[in-house]
Amino acid sequence: MTRQSRTSPAGSERSLHQAYDTALLDLDGVVYAGGRAIAHAVESLAVARADGMHLAYVTNNALRTPDAVAEHLSELGVPTEAGEVITSAQAVARLIAEEVAPGSKVLVIGGEGLRVALRERGLVPVDSADEEGLAAVVQGYGGPTLAWERFAEASYAINRGVPWYASNTDLTIPGARGIAPGNGAAVEVVRIATGAEPRVAGKPLPPMHRETVLRTGAKRPLVVGDRLDTDIEGAFNGDVDSLLVLTGVTDGARLLRAEPKYRPTYVDRDLRGLLTGQPEVTPVGEGFRCGGWTAFAGPEALELRGEGDPLDGLRALCAAAWTRAGEGSCGLDAGKALALLGL
Repeated sequence: MTRQSRTSPAGSERSLHQAYDTALLDLDGVVYAGGRAIAHAVESLAVARADGMHLAYVTNNALRTPDAVAEHLSELGVPTEAGEVITSAQAVARLIAEEVAPGSKVLVIGGEGLRVALRERGLVPVDSADEEGLAAVVQGYGGPTLAWERFAEASYAINRGVPWYASNTDLTIPGARGIAPGNGAAVEVVRIATGAEPRVAGKPLPPMHRETVLRTGAKRPLVVGDRLDTDIEGAFNGDVDSLLVLTGVTDGARLLRAEPKYRPTYVDRDLRGLLTGQPEVTPVGEGFRCGGWTAFAGPEALELRGEGDPLDGLRALCAAAWTRAGEGSCGLDAGKALALLGL
């Protein structure tokens, strides 16, 4: 199945951790949220690894270093080496290093993850827009306490013509208390002040996919994420398969409205989906069946009949919505159908 033809979630007779050699896992909203492991994540990853699947953790969060991320994952019960962590800080540092002279000074608006990644590429992180010979500005998530004056510092340099780079543009980030502003929100502040546009490296853009492939050597990768506009679109852009888990920012309503580039190959509740096959969605008359559910695209709303696993109902609804929408976004009301599933 090609990415352009996806009009329903795919089925798989084999468990996903046996069908793919490497899981490219997002972290926030997939493995943990707010520093705490998401239910079933630790156990599922342990089984996948024990059965031979390579696990790589691919995050747009540029705040922490790979060492810090690996240590945190290990503390949560997921043994991880720093080399198994790929961050948008690494991707943007490589991008900058390819475009400026070795040893160049780069103004950092963000956290330690950016500084370490820049040094790895032979660049010099600095804090002031007034540094002589400043070659670039790089902006990444700096945590909730990042001072407002850092945005001003970036603006001073960018308004003087210094090239601007961003690790990623995720507008939100999930945490233990809910959804908070992400680096994309901070980037918007600087964009408003400068009128400039940054070069972006993180998911869903090619620099991040390239960084991941270079560092993992994956042959049959499966992208696993919770966001349609980064994880799933990144898989689409890389022409690889994806698993959407419903433990982060994406809910059923967003999924049903997804345009082709945001449609995952598979859908499951959480990381237990790695350890199972995926049920087929089959056409039945004018509808689509998955498990005990059949979904239809009516004149004004999506309709659902049957009983069984709510996830099967959601998969059937995806097929009905995506087929009706074609290359666009489904505008049919899905409220009653999702309420029937408790989603």
